[in-house]
Amino acid sequence: MSTMTKNSRGAARTYAALIREFPLRPIHDFAELGTATEIMDQLCVLDHPTPDQADYLEVLTGLIEAYEQRESALQWPRGDSRSALRFLLEEHGMSASDLGRLLGQRQLGSTILRGDRKLSKTHIKKLADHFRVDASLFLDE
Repeated sequence: MSTMTKNSRGAARTYAALIREFPLRPIHDFAELGTATEIMDQLCVLDHPTPDQADYLEVLTGLIEAYEQRESALQWPRGDSRSALRFLLEEHGMSASDLGRLLGQRQLGSTILRGDRKLSKTHIKKLADHFRVDASLFLDE
């Protein structure tokens, strides 16, 4: 008798399969957070999760929350949005060109990082959504 290990939405069905996909352990960086969030999103949309999926989701959600609380403890001084942006770019392995492409114009990234141009409200929203941080991080006084 064959048992399905994944459902139609691509989420593993058994606890063991979920653990193989992403072991439950403290999250250490943005890459792990991204993977954990993707798995959480897959599990959250299930109409009828298995008991294993529900248990895994509960623990995974706690690990994500713990990571986010640790990271939010990093307080950036108001008015230092460029330093915060540089930090986030480095953590995500992104260059000034990557930033520009994210904001819709390749050359824009370096002008923002040099301080030649300020972030617009649209840019701030895109950055906050992309990096999953509070938009106020990018506001200068």
